[in-house]
Amino acid sequence: MSAPIVGLTTFRTLSSYGFHMLSLTEAYVQALNKAGASPVLVPLGLNENALTSLVNRLDGLLFTGGGDVHPERYGSAAHPKVSQVDEDRDRVEIQLLQQALSKRLPVMGICRGLQLINVGLGGSLYEDILDQHPGGEKHDYYPGYPRNYLAHLVEVQAGSRIAGVLGNGSVEVNSLHHQGIRRLGSGLKVTAVAPDGVIEAVELEDYPFGLAVQWHPEWLSEHLAMRSLFEAFVEAARSAVHA
Repeated sequence: MSAPIVGLTTFRTLSSYGFHMLSLTEAYVQALNKAGASPVLVPLGLNENALTSLVNRLDGLLFTGGGDVHPERYGSAAHPKVSQVDEDRDRVEIQLLQQALSKRLPVMGICRGLQLINVGLGGSLYEDILDQHPGGEKHDYYPGYPRNYLAHLVEVQAGSRIAGVLGNGSVEVNSLHHQGIRRLGSGLKVTAVAPDGVIEAVELEDYPFGLAVQWHPEWLSEHLAMRSLFEAFVEAARSAVHA
């Protein structure tokens, strides 16, 4: 059986020579590959026609982590904690999301990916959890912590898709973000929360497979439950191939 082709969004960096590069942390690629997918990196800077042509060749799409979504995308003002904004990345990813949803492709979001999906569906964000979320606790366990540091528990909603993967009850996760969902986007439902009430997972309602988490399961490959998240996503992409 052929491996499903899963696209992964990328971000811009500068090389040691000062050249602009399109990059992605290898852990995403390895997590998908081990789950049985053929990962491909989706470059930034493409126009809508090029993105459409690319999406038509994909079996699934993973929205990865990275810098903050521009506050103007969700009708908010600048905040001193907002950083690493790339407006072209916002444009590309929102267009990818719209096209993927129109094709009903399996989609998954991780960290920024959850936030991007929420904004793309009309939701908004806390620009900084500690500053704006009532009773918000520390979620930015970086730098100075290993990427697989289990920072806190999340409570998983019974009967949700993610509960079917992780199990009901609580699960320990890492935490590498300072923003989170403020107003939930259209068509999304909350399926996991942190002890301080920050939304940690959402799912698309009435959709074949649409799931996003605020933590980084790609850094938690030693945990069966986190590997199972990628396996469930890849299986959905494989089913899309043969639909």
